[in-house]
Amino acid sequence: MSVSTIEAVVTQAAIASLNTYQKHLSPRKGFSCPHRLLYGGESCSDYVKRLLINHNLLTAIQMAPQRFKACKISAQTLQSQRAEGGCIIIPCCIPI
Repeated sequence: MSVSTIEAVVTQAAIASLNTYQKHLSPRKGFSCPHRLLYGGESCSDYVKRLLINHNLLTAIQMAPQRFKACKISAQTLQSQRAEGGCIIIPCCIPI
């Protein structure tokens, strides 16, 4: 089996794993991706899946930790907002 074939198989397995996570585990875990909640857009699992689809396995492996670090910071920001009585969702802070 060539390296490119192995990479393709591993990439497809990773995408299938993310699909399973999103369909079966994520809805039951009790919280959403903090990065998505804070900034909108895609969740971390969607981000990694997009990297796997649009780039290559090595790029996804290199870029995913950066996103997870940003997500950790987002979780800390959301937690401090809750502790201060602030909003979790930005539009609720707009005066009516």
